[in-house]
Amino acid sequence: MSKILEKLEQIILIAVVLFTPLAVSSVFPNPFILPKLMVLVICVSLVILLRAIRTLVSGSFTLHTGKFDLAVLVLAVVYIVSAILKTPNKMEAFFLPGGVTFVVAGALYYFLAGGIEKKTLKFALYLTGVIYSVFTLLAFLGVLGKIPQLPAFAKDLYFSLNGSTLVSAILMATVLPLGVASLLTEKEVVKKLFSAVSLAVLILGLGISIYTMLPGKAQSPQLPALNTSWSIAVEALKVSPLLGVGTGNYLTAFNLYRPISYNATPLWNVRFSSANNFYFNLITEAGLLGLAAAFILLFSLYKVLKRNMSGEIDLKIEGLSLVILVLSTFLFPTDSLLIFVLLVLLAAFAQFKEVDLKLSTNSKPSLPAAIVAIPLIIGVLALGYFGQRAVLAEYKFQQALTLLTQNDGKGTYDKLREVLSSSPYVDRYHATYAQVNLALVNALAQKKDLTDADKTTITQLVQQAIREGKATVTLNPQRANNWEVLARIYQSIIPIAQGSDTFAIQAYSQAVNLDPLNANLRIALGGVYYALGRYDEAIQTFQTAVLSKPDLANAHYNLAIAHREKGEIQKAIDQMNAVLSLVSKDSKDYEVAQAELENLQKKLPAEKATGESLTPPPSTQNSTVKPKITLPQEANPPAQP
Repeated sequence: MSKILEKLEQIILIAVVLFTPLAVSSVFPNPFILPKLMVLVICVSLVILLRAIRTLVSGSFTLHTGKFDLAVLVLAVVYIVSAILKTPNKMEAFFLPGGVTFVVAGALYYFLAGGIEKKTLKFALYLTGVIYSVFTLLAFLGVLGKIPQLPAFAKDLYFSLNGSTLVSAILMATVLPLGVASLLTEKEVVKKLFSAVSLAVLILGLGISIYTMLPGKAQSPQLPALNTSWSIAVEALKVSPLLGVGTGNYLTAFNLYRPISYNATPLWNVRFSSANNFYFNLITEAGLLGLAAAFILLFSLYKVLKRNMSGEIDLKIEGLSLVILVLSTFLFPTDSLLIFVLLVLLAAFAQFKEVDLKLSTNSKPSLPAAIVAIPLIIGVLALGYFGQRAVLAEYKFQQALTLLTQNDGKGTYDKLREVLSSSPYVDRYHATYAQVNLALVNALAQKKDLTDADKTTITQLVQQAIREGKATVTLNPQRANNWEVLARIYQSIIPIAQGSDTFAIQAYSQAVNLDPLNANLRIALGGVYYALGRYDEAIQTFQTAVLSKPDLANAHYNLAIAHREKGEIQKAIDQMNAVLSLVSKDSKDYEVAQAELENLQKKLPAEKATGESLTPPPSTQNSTVKPKITLPQEANPPAQP
């Protein structure tokens, strides 16, 4: 019985290397990350369950110790501790994108895979890279696009099994030396032929991926500048030196700490959720403890690679796989899948020693064996229960999004209620639900003759939208995006709800505090002041938007309109001239600004007269909901952190 369970464990551990990188499913909003996380967690959990049963049956618990044990253990512990103590929204860290779970499951895989034959493990990883290459070729040649059963994203010319050409290219480059070593050392003709053909396919797929990522090409990666990521890491260390801002929480640090020089780059309006490279990302999210874990890992890698380079030719070539993957961590952001691949490679290169802990004197179950095995079984079952609820919620969320694209408002509303009942701790769900409520409010408010029942429904929907917006903020009060969602909710109901203008200003102000260099947030806040006729405050806010990004035409345009409404015509003309200097002369924006400038010049005394979409500050809309609904006390924005 014990031997059968051990064999089953090995089969699953080999299968997880092959199927985790390949898992893709269109039933989830993100078809790439969650399926891979599910395969990895399910397979590792099954192995733990089998190991626990084997412990009960045999009365012994088998461990394998290797060269990377300390490094892997420290890395996993740092990720967990940082997420628990620092990350505001644990669902982002552990579920989606689930970076912590990838690291922890990968670490468990490393410790569980000690008994697997190294050659088999390397071959499974190499085969994964070959399959990635095959799909890259099929997509680039247009074959996938001709298969009607495939989802739309899989028909894209640049489709990859990870959703990222860069990550796919790094994976293929990583396993390339494994194929070269196999080709040079394999003796059997059939296996040598397979190695040659598969290696050719791998090189071709890698070449296409690299070609499509060249500067100016469709898949050219957009990364934050090195100095930007460094500045963010340093500022994060000043605030939280040991554990950083929390694993999975890089976006918050990016919003708060990016330097003003970033606004002068072409990517100024992009919010990055990862740093330029793995180590800056690790320092920002996990602090100095994360850096220490990386140092221990790199030192262990150096010792193992030094040993490999003095060995046989196949070991020297295979060692290049680790070198390529580690070098990529210095040059590019490291995807969660690549961290798992790194941990698999560590298991494949580590020299493990088997340690058999005897927990009973005979083959019958004993109390020590039960003490070890039962908590493992309970832990796996608990993970299965909560995991399936989270996965089911994500599945239903995708159904809700599909209904939304079909303009089925009621179906979307009902499905989102199911989502929130299954998993109430994901801010994305609450934000979407709030926006659906607002859409229903806007639809009802367009009616000319509102009945009392309509007014009651509008009131309920408005209060529900506010409640969900507040829930979004509560789940992660440090995220500027969440405050922006709440602010836009308040702003949209200004025509129909008393006091919502004040709440909108409060929420936008907090969003600005958490993302101080975001010119668009300041334009939105200034727009609320403008709509309320508070032109001095609108002008001041638009001026800060101009200061944060002087070459943003829309900031100058809004400032010009605010000056115009206050009667400061010359200042308005100066700003409108700035707009004309920033937009293309053959654009519609130029025509709009030119027409506005001519109108402004007509308002001057007679002796003085001579890129992005320009949108004036919003004006207060008229509404058929009269009198305005009164918001309850609980509609106030949450307390600012």
